[in-house]
Formats: sequence, structure tokens, C-alpha cells
Amino acid sequence: MIGKYFSLFILKILGWRIVGQIPPGVGKCVVMMAPHTANRDFFYGWLGYSSMGHKSYFLIKKEAFNWFTDRILRAMGGIPVDRSHSTNIVHQLTEEFKKRDRMILTITPEGTRRLNRNWKRGFYFIAESANVPVVLGFLDYKRKEGGFGPSFMTTGNYDEDFKMIREFYKDKVAKYPEKFGLPAER
Repeated sequence: MIGKYFSLFILKILGWRIVGQIPPGVGKCVVMMAPHTANRDFFYGWLGYSSMGHKSYFLIKKEAFNWFTDRILRAMGGIPVDRSHSTNIVHQLTEEFKKRDRMILTITPEGTRRLNRNWKRGFYFIAESANVPVVLGFLDYKRKEGGFGPSFMTTGNYDEDFKMIREFYKDKVAKYPEKFGLPAER
């Protein structure tokens, strides 16, 4: 992980600032990160975590891992996912949470950098199964801010919990706004 102060310096040069925080005392959580419409979102997010002294784990398609990238991606927190098989990723990640004293898992519920109004619910079920809070993470290109908003424990009623999620993200501006859309209310 690159240094905290170096990350802050790079963010400052780029005109970005980090707001909010992972709730104090929370060593394990699922960070739901949105909007995600550009490859550079990862770079800003990674710098943001580094600037706060955090390491975050993230899911990435297994095809991104090869002889050159494998060690780098894993050192950065990458967890390979085989999207061609219906594996039980919720169970696997719940077990990872049990094994560790600290774990921040960042998931982009859009699952793609294209417009997708049908967000994946895995972040929710992972947090529920692991009994860890969901923290609402964001990047807002209009304000050049990234960071963390509220956190909550899942209630088991996804539609009801998602009302708060939708309200939080409705004013966040993606790098490519035409590629970001919130799921419709049910």
C-alpha cells in the first residue's frame, strides 16, 4: 500500500478530497461504492482508502489476474471471481469475514461501468450473512469528493433498506452521468 501522506498529496494535486469515514470501531464492513462508470473510479477509491490508512478488498473478474498482474492485484486487495460458474460468493466472503479481525470489502453494486438500473444485491446479502454493517461509499465528480456516508445493519427487508440507499445516491454525479442510474422503486 502506498503511503497515507503520499496518497493525500496525489488527491490534493488532482483536486479531490475525502469526506466522511468508516465508522470508528468498525473493523469489518461492506462498503457499497457508487457510482462506478469509469476505470479511474478504482484509482480514486484506492487513493482514498490509502489516504485514510485503510486497506480494502475488492472483487475483480478472474480474467484480470495473469502472470504479471496476479501479485499486484492481490497485494492491492483483489479477490478473483469466476463469473462463468455459479459459485456461492456470499458464503465464501462470509467465511473470509469470520477468519479476519479486520476486513473492508468494497463492492460496486452496478456490476459494470455501463448503465445498469438493475443493481446486484450481493453486497447486501454478504453484509447480512457476515453480520457486518453496510457503509455507503461514493465518488462525486461534480464536487470532486469521495468518501463515506451513513452506515446501517441490514434489516432483511432489502426494498425498505434500499429507500435510504437510493436517497443517498440520488445527487451523486458520476464521471459519465449518462451511465449511472438508480434502480427503480419497487
